[in-house]
Amino acid sequence: MELNYVSVHHVIHPTAAFLQRPQWPLRIDDTDPRPWEDSQLNPKNRIDSLDLPENPLWRIDGCTGLGTQYYALPLFIGDIPPVRFDVFVPEEATVSPLLRQLLDLDAAFHTKDASRLLRLGITRHIIRTLQFWTESRRGGPESVSALYTSLPFGSRIIFENLDLNIRNIKITVASSYFVENHLLTLSKLPACLGLAPNILPESIDIYQLAISQQLHDSVCLVRLKPDPALSDGAQQMDPKRLWIFKALTTGTKYMYSELRNLLQMVPHPHVIPRPRYLVTKFCRFGGKKAVAGFIIPYHPAGSLRDTLPLLRIRGQLELVTQLKWATQLTSAVLHVRERGGIFYPDLRLDNIVLSETGDVVMVDFEQRGVWCEFAAPEVNALEYTRLLATGESVGDDAETIIPDEVRSRFAAILTREVPDWDFIQSCEDFVPMPEGYGSYNIPWLCLSPAEQEAAEVYMLGRVLWCIFEGQSAPQRSAVWQSYRWEPEIEFPEFRRTPPELRDLIDHCTKGRRDVLCNLVTRRGSKLVLCADADAPERENVDGEAGAAEVLGVAADWWALEVKAAEDFLQMRWELKTRGEWKDNYFDRPSLREVIAFLEAYRARHQS
Repeated sequence: MELNYVSVHHVIHPTAAFLQRPQWPLRIDDTDPRPWEDSQLNPKNRIDSLDLPENPLWRIDGCTGLGTQYYALPLFIGDIPPVRFDVFVPEEATVSPLLRQLLDLDAAFHTKDASRLLRLGITRHIIRTLQFWTESRRGGPESVSALYTSLPFGSRIIFENLDLNIRNIKITVASSYFVENHLLTLSKLPACLGLAPNILPESIDIYQLAISQQLHDSVCLVRLKPDPALSDGAQQMDPKRLWIFKALTTGTKYMYSELRNLLQMVPHPHVIPRPRYLVTKFCRFGGKKAVAGFIIPYHPAGSLRDTLPLLRIRGQLELVTQLKWATQLTSAVLHVRERGGIFYPDLRLDNIVLSETGDVVMVDFEQRGVWCEFAAPEVNALEYTRLLATGESVGDDAETIIPDEVRSRFAAILTREVPDWDFIQSCEDFVPMPEGYGSYNIPWLCLSPAEQEAAEVYMLGRVLWCIFEGQSAPQRSAVWQSYRWEPEIEFPEFRRTPPELRDLIDHCTKGRRDVLCNLVTRRGSKLVLCADADAPERENVDGEAGAAEVLGVAADWWALEVKAAEDFLQMRWELKTRGEWKDNYFDRPSLREVIAFLEAYRARHQS
């Protein structure tokens, strides 16, 4: 079954339990006879080349948006300011069999990093199209350079269509004034964040930064360019040193939430320090000087996601190092809870980087949360409810809309838990929240502090499993993202973890449930039943029948999972109403108990 944005609703999201008419092109079958007009033997249906230009004018650093948004950098600009000028391709292209096959669009759905993305046809096609567009414009590269430095932050290069012939692709430049409209002015920032003005770091203009690489949707590497207007302290910064520039082109409220959390955080050696600079930009629409993001230290050693499997493969992953990282991480999570005054719902390997001294550092304090295969079951129950209450969709496919009575039923459950959830969900600006709400993460707002800690312990247990097993993730073949080194085994199987630590991880992850990837998994760029995952790379004899099996298995699994979530939340509400609810329902250890165990085990091992 094809992996595209439509399959999110029909297989990956809980909406799969309630969809009425799952009809769309389900497969590409190259063995089927095609008319000459549609055949690839017909010269008109061939791409002339996917070779990169000899002197490319553009570079693609990664993608997001389920393979529809690409980070494009114009190489003909000397010091490129990080103002974001991403390329967007149409979602409709993902359901075109011919283009999907030739341009590897299914693989782009889950491939994020630049090195692997460059091997895909879509990336090379985009670069070649941008090359032609740039050279054929009146004024050539100079005109595009002028656009790049004059447009609002987060403007877009939109491919209105995808075509085999790059000359037939229509490109529109969209000025994204809506992004800058949501940015807060520097003068109003302290009041909006609820902080004293003197706590804010020094500010620098975005054009004082030169981008080196766009790492993720919200993170890029930058250098600070020398500028006589900067203060002496900033002037002394090494112009060759790389920093992280954190900014968002959608959901800017999460960037401001992270900024507030970091500025209020009591320093800790294993938590990213407070921002070094605020990054401002003059906004032509409204004439304001707004805060577009902030600068934090860069750790070139990378995250544990890539480090752990590489060390394991090389036979260099030692227990003493694993224990050090586990202890440091647990102490950081405990610090964030007790001294930072916030919950941390983003605990996964991508958000744990290594310092120059080989110590772990926690990053990413947007508080958006992790997907269900990483999160605690009680958080998942609430997240399923939120997804069904909002009817949240990917794209504009009317076929993915669930019945109104289903949305109403789950909206009532969510209103019972968080009466203001609709306001929190819909607001796009960083605005004063209703009293008692310090985050935009609705499932976590439903939890008491003790429940939040129990959920953090669950995520910590999953990460500890990855650390001691040397794996890049708890489950292999994740639908949303593929990895350079896919896991060899899956949680909760153990091979390398010492017995006492296995017991600890089991205790931390009490209440865990089976996950969908135990039934439906990704093989390459297709969704298949797990029973077929190790079969030779081939299509089923009847491709649509095979897709129907995946749809049926997913629908049945989600029906049971959503029912279990509903029953759990109803039981929780009834017990809370009677004053009988136990916040640590699954009887997981506290963070203090986890770190005490790790420290004691580490002391025994080192002695």
